[in-house]
Amino acid sequence: MHDFKNKTALVTGASRGIGAAIAEALAQRGCRLILTCSHSMDALTALAERLTQTYEVMVTPAVCDAGRPDQVAALFATHIRRLDFLINNAGRSVTGLIQDLTPEAWDDLVRTNLSSCFYTSRLAIPKFLEGGSGAIVNISSVWGDVGAAAEAAYSATKGGVAAFTRALGKELAPSRIPVNALACGFIDTAMNAEYNSDERAAIRAEIPADRFGTPEEVAAAVIRLLDMPDYLTGQVIRLDGGWI
Repeated sequence: MHDFKNKTALVTGASRGIGAAIAEALAQRGCRLILTCSHSMDALTALAERLTQTYEVMVTPAVCDAGRPDQVAALFATHIRRLDFLINNAGRSVTGLIQDLTPEAWDDLVRTNLSSCFYTSRLAIPKFLEGGSGAIVNISSVWGDVGAAAEAAYSATKGGVAAFTRALGKELAPSRIPVNALACGFIDTAMNAEYNSDERAAIRAEIPADRFGTPEEVAAAVIRLLDMPDYLTGQVIRLDGGWI
């Protein structure tokens, strides 16, 4: 396994759920952290304090909407001098018929889920090259591979993340900077709390593993990806209990 001590990771959307679990998994390995969110700063600060006390690592919480290029630029200028890992986790979902989605809501979803990966990556890559190492893991969804009814916009953004991952993996392979993504299935997070008990039971019945995934399992998969040789790159790996 790679030594994560003296490494620095940026995790976007880290205040709760998958992002918080990834942050904790990295802290357990001794990684320095820059954690961001666009809201819930109280939760992010509390997480940073807990990780610092528990694992004795440096954790910097910062308000940053990863879908706003000016805020991402300010984050890098203020907090990031060296970077080894970029975890693009920031994202949100919208459920509903496409004809009911406003252009503003569409633009916001694209900005949050897809453009954010571009805004962070373009500034992270020079840091990787300066430091001589780096890796990117994007958190995507199985709906980016197969699409979901009533989630066309969300599916489109996650499909974009998958294509971005594959293309950037090829682009950065000569520099030995791996770029991979996890296409998550139904992970039991607050984002999926909108489903009622009957809907959750119906979804679970479709999953061969007969359960939902956990944020901690996503975090463990991220760590495994960061541990892999850089020859593994440009891949979108499903983590869905055999669902799709």
